[in-house]
Amino acid sequence: MFTGLIIELGEIRSLHKSGNSAKLSVNAEALSSDAVLGDSISVNGVCLTIVDIKSKILTFDVSYETLQNTNLGSLRTGSRVNLEPSLTPSSKLGGHFVTGHTEAAGKIASKKEVGNAVNIEIEAPKNILKMLVPKGSVAVDGISLTVVDIFPDRFSIVIIPHTAKLTTIGFKTIGDTVNIETDILAKYVAKLINKDIEDSSLISSLKNSGFLQ
Repeated sequence: MFTGLIIELGEIRSLHKSGNSAKLSVNAEALSSDAVLGDSISVNGVCLTIVDIKSKILTFDVSYETLQNTNLGSLRTGSRVNLEPSLTPSSKLGGHFVTGHTEAAGKIASKKEVGNAVNIEIEAPKNILKMLVPKGSVAVDGISLTVVDIFPDRFSIVIIPHTAKLTTIGFKTIGDTVNIETDILAKYVAKLINKDIEDSSLISSLKNSGFLQ
């Protein structure tokens, strides 16, 4: 489990693909000092397990499914990635709960400066968009962000200078892909509603509370 607060930008040292899997090695100046084998690390929002540590280089096994459904498969030597270690009992919960189970890859459709911030629109599949709400949380490349607007084929976020400076979203451009994970609470609520849609007492309670119309 993660919070979406990026600790450092790592640099890809290698991505070796073999058959239906790959090994990904990342230079992690900060995280490597405390890392041990078996630790879970969020790499661009994808939860990966450390299988080898050499000096400041962390190596992960990456499955075929992950390569196909995230932007990890397109990484090259020198690419920078967002890194975050998993939560500990003493971790600050400044973002939102992020599982590291990326649901889809979106594409940056527009990027416009608004004052000292940047408004970014991201194209996303319908199954992602239906789980988003304005002012709700979303993880983009592992970064905990707030949804601003939702459109038929995309959603928008606003990036402050601090986030732009310390994460990959600051230098990504139109056409670049990003990994998306919706809020886990939204997913559980959606499943509950779909499962109990015939339960009139539940539906009545949700309507009375303003969650349904």
